[in-house]
Amino acid sequence: MPLTSPSLDLAADVVTLTAAICDIESVSGDEGPLADAIEAALGGLAHLEVVRDGHTVIARTALGRPERVVVAGHIDTVPLTRHTPNLPTRRVGDELVGRGTVDMKGGVAVMLKLAAALTAPNRDVTYCFYDCEEVDSERNGLRRVAEHRPELLAADFAVLMEPTDGTVEGGCKGTLRVEVRTKGIASHSARPWVGHNAIHDAGEVLARLVAYEARVVEVEGLTYREALQAVLISGGTASNVIPDACAVTVNYRYAPDRSEDEAVSHVREVFAGFEVEVTDNAGGARPGLDRPAARAFVEALGVPVQAKEGWTDVARFAALGVPAVNFGPGNPLLAHMDDERAPVQQYVDAEAAMFRWLQS
Repeated sequence: MPLTSPSLDLAADVVTLTAAICDIESVSGDEGPLADAIEAALGGLAHLEVVRDGHTVIARTALGRPERVVVAGHIDTVPLTRHTPNLPTRRVGDELVGRGTVDMKGGVAVMLKLAAALTAPNRDVTYCFYDCEEVDSERNGLRRVAEHRPELLAADFAVLMEPTDGTVEGGCKGTLRVEVRTKGIASHSARPWVGHNAIHDAGEVLARLVAYEARVVEVEGLTYREALQAVLISGGTASNVIPDACAVTVNYRYAPDRSEDEAVSHVREVFAGFEVEVTDNAGGARPGLDRPAARAFVEALGVPVQAKEGWTDVARFAALGVPAVNFGPGNPLLAHMDDERAPVQQYVDAEAAMFRWLQS
């Protein structure tokens, strides 16, 4: 046990600060020490109001600007790797290597640099450092604040500093999971004519998926590619019994022009005649690139803009009526890997881009 709590030097350069943040271990559920360090670092700044909610820290300016924006990032990481040491961080050439260097302590470092240095940004800013993003949605700190203190997240626009390899990813697709079920009649496998094979009936479910043509949709100038895929299949009770039940789990990734209910209706149409049970549904988020704050963000950054093909917490902002984009340092394909690493120049570039936006 350390004798003193870890601290963060917000005067350090963004690369050094990123390493320091990574080195305060903060696996989901154990973010307390890092949340303490963030609260202590920001609590003494006169231009910020700091609010603590569990292991989530929110800092806000109150300058009376006509626009307010949220800059958000989670402070937790996936667990450390047993076989490959990935903390403390280490510098290898022009890269920083270690847990969190991609997902997403670089973004957190940029947020802290902005919060400390921008005493009079051109927009009021809410900085949200939240916990438990890498685990079940029920524990997500952003969800908790959105449900119990939504006024703290009220804004005209939001930037989630998830790793995007330095590009802007607008909005996100929704994700729906269903179980498509077939029913049969159990019998001995030596006498299958006495029963009815539910797994064989699932062949029609798979055939419809193979024949399915996914939409490619343009939403506010960004192109989203939908996907409808079987991801799990289960059925049967024993190797000598004709199965009386089978379930194919299907994941539908849908463009943000469709609501959650519309997505469910579409999947039920695809599998008409089968029992379909919804097991999870999280709506997508429109990018909101028509909003003045969003246009100013894209213009100030001057980097490529593309659709977010996965699901992220920008959808939580969309549910609050706040359009949002993803932007941050680090290649998301390297997140959670044993050799998680990011070019240090991406931290520097992301910091400079965000300063351009909030000072323009």
